[in-house]
Amino acid sequence: MKISQKLEYACRAMAQLAKYHDGRTLTRLEDLAQREAVSGNFLVQILNDLRRAGLVESRRGKAGGYLLGRPANQITLRQVVDAVDPALLQCSVTPEGDSGQSVRRAWEQVSSGFQQSLDGITLDSMASKQSDPMFYI
Repeated sequence: MKISQKLEYACRAMAQLAKYHDGRTLTRLEDLAQREAVSGNFLVQILNDLRRAGLVESRRGKAGGYLLGRPANQITLRQVVDAVDPALLQCSVTPEGDSGQSVRRAWEQVSSGFQQSLDGITLDSMASKQSDPMFYI
């Protein structure tokens, strides 16, 4: 599956905000960019998309920064996708030709399952501080 860099960075930024979410503490753009090794200029554009969708809040000024717009367990991966890369959820198969309708229905079914999967993943689960996997030799 090909995920856009914009969507990947949005997910990483949201997971980072969720790790430190207490409803009050702001995270500076520079800190987010550094922790996730992303460009601050690109990240601010992404955060603006997320802010317009109501997923993050921002405060201006010297003591400003970003925080989640609501608790992490109430934000789904689908909401993040809708905010920054909604084309990922659209079915672009045309219903033309003899087989067009059946092919489109099949891809719509796949799309529906994908969207349900995205609905089942919360930001809280993405930000959980699980330990690294153990590999045994």
